[in-house]
Amino acid sequence: MQDRNSRIVVMTSGGVNPQVMINALAKHFPDLHVIEEPPESKGTLLKRRAKRFGWFTALGQLATMIASRLTKSVAARRSADIIRDYGHSVEQNPAIPVTHVPSLNDTACHAAVTSLKPAAIFTISCRILSPATLAAMPCPVINFHAGINPMYRGQMGGYWSRVEGDEKNFGATVHLVDKGIDTGGTLYENRVTPSRADTLATYPLLLTASSVDISVRALRDAIEGTLMPYQPQGLSALRFPPPVWTWVYHGLTRNIW
Repeated sequence: MQDRNSRIVVMTSGGVNPQVMINALAKHFPDLHVIEEPPESKGTLLKRRAKRFGWFTALGQLATMIASRLTKSVAARRSADIIRDYGHSVEQNPAIPVTHVPSLNDTACHAAVTSLKPAAIFTISCRILSPATLAAMPCPVINFHAGINPMYRGQMGGYWSRVEGDEKNFGATVHLVDKGIDTGGTLYENRVTPSRADTLATYPLLLTASSVDISVRALRDAIEGTLMPYQPQGLSALRFPPPVWTWVYHGLTRNIW
């Protein structure tokens, strides 16, 4: 057991939520290494959504993200409470090595993984890995998703579970990564109850902070070679941020912000 490879590589675009998870994982996996890419630009995301939904809806989705930040001070207080209540830290730990790459789908990332020889890769808040990148990974690739699969794949899973009156499925999934979007076999799930202070701006952090245990379990399974993925039940639906008119409507009529 002592000789078993226990190196974990975390792939991310950075941010508060991933840093909380990285700091927590490092307590369980001392041989942890981060590969970080810059986040995709808002312009790139907007064009992609416009191609899928049209410019009207895409701009409505962007407006929601901008409007939700107007509650920044309220969200900051709630975020601090979440981090404190779960005993986490958001400060970057200088002892955790970080390799910066232009994209996780770049050959520089492939080379870094080859050099690091991890037992498992953990992705959180990053772009979709290309087929070429997945083929280059020499170990299981596990993703943290802030939503319950398959009903709440994609983005804002916690928000949509509330909007649909399905609060029993307000939760997160840790699953294997395949060529689809949050379609790989589920490893573990975690369900929690949001507080009245939670909003679109804090749902992801709440789900991240409360899901360290299942993330650790999945990575330990990968190290020990005991992963047991399964296909969850339920209708599969890919979710995106709500356009601003949807967000405001449910906020005013149901207090779901």
